[in-house]
Amino acid sequence: MPRVRGHLREGVREPGGIVRYPLDRLHQEVAYIAYHFHWPPDDIMEMPHKQRHAWAKEIGVINQRINKSFDS
Repeated sequence: MPRVRGHLREGVREPGGIVRYPLDRLHQEVAYIAYHFHWPPDDIMEMPHKQRHAWAKEIGVINQRINKSFDS
């Protein structure tokens, strides 16, 4: 049996990984993306965590560029 299945079968578990994403953080990400991109919150909620996080990060980059242009 493959290594992962063997560990599961034997009850051995390695630490790490996301058990549950904090609900308040999820709501912040959804609100942030919905506000900036005008996407429906339900569509954002259905995104995988990594994809939603990538969009939120990209919005941050866009905002930094815009704010920097005002400083110049």
